[in-house]
Amino acid sequence: MNDYTFLGSDLGMSALKLWSAGGGTQTLAQIAISDGHRVAGLVGLRNKRPPLQVEMQHGAFYIGKGAHDWGRAIENLDYDRLTGTPEMRALFYAGLTEHIKQHGLTSPISIIIGLPLDPVTGDQATVTANVNAIKGWLRGKHEWTADGQQYRVDIADVKATSQPAGALFDYLLDDDGQFIPARRSYLKKDVGVISIGFNTIELLIVRDRAPLQRATSSDTSGARRLLEMLNPGDAYSLAELDSKLRDHRINTRDALPVWESEIVGFIERKWGKARRGLSLVLAVGGGAILLRNTLIKAFNGMAIVPDDPVMSIAHGLYKLSLSQKRVVGDGQAAG
Repeated sequence: MNDYTFLGSDLGMSALKLWSAGGGTQTLAQIAISDGHRVAGLVGLRNKRPPLQVEMQHGAFYIGKGAHDWGRAIENLDYDRLTGTPEMRALFYAGLTEHIKQHGLTSPISIIIGLPLDPVTGDQATVTANVNAIKGWLRGKHEWTADGQQYRVDIADVKATSQPAGALFDYLLDDDGQFIPARRSYLKKDVGVISIGFNTIELLIVRDRAPLQRATSSDTSGARRLLEMLNPGDAYSLAELDSKLRDHRINTRDALPVWESEIVGFIERKWGKARRGLSLVLAVGGGAILLRNTLIKAFNGMAIVPDDPVMSIAHGLYKLSLSQKRVVGDGQAAG
């Protein structure tokens, strides 16, 4: 039996989240091409420390908070980036670097990735092609340099599921990948998941351990829509505004009610009468922090926002990977 390291990964559009036995890490998806240009320290001005610099086969990139101040910004919110564009690889390597520094990570690795619903929705041939393309570049040996230090990892096994599914398993499973007895009964009930990320809001209703097709949907009304309202004249990149929002340096008072109405309206249109049969609603993602009270009120107190809604998906995928340990260890085909 191979001695795998198990890893859960939420491939979010605003940040890459990873979770292993040691805990979780989050790497902001601020990405800029590095051209080696730097301004030396000037008298009277603060000398800022550069963000992490990742060098690999496809070039050199600055990754993380403040990256757009140091190079040519890349803001690609298209799902095609998940298939292994250079900036996606650089972000993934930066995330692995941070995780190795904080928690360590030994090869071979078995990873479950959480994908937005859009790439895994549609006819079977399209979904299969999308998932295979994403899994294809992730699986195998990876080498890169971060701030001058070399790193190598071997990802031997890759599975993929939807991001909302990760949130569901975060609630149902404990840290050993076992079902929490008091929550196992929800597998036989209707459970709703609302994931409000940077780019999208994603809806999933699980009935008898399967997605309710008509109630599974997504829309590009994530937190970026709120930030666009707060960015007249496009004075800032979306990543820069995201940093301001995370640091509580932006006033959302006037725009937040408009965005709230948009989100609640989308949920009502897509779930309709199916809402009445829900036994539980899980709300995750950074947007769930902003809309916590709104969502709890909308579902008459039935909605639950985890203690860490931003990391919930990655944590749940890690728990799911532990529950799949026997399958991977026995060498059976990965999903």
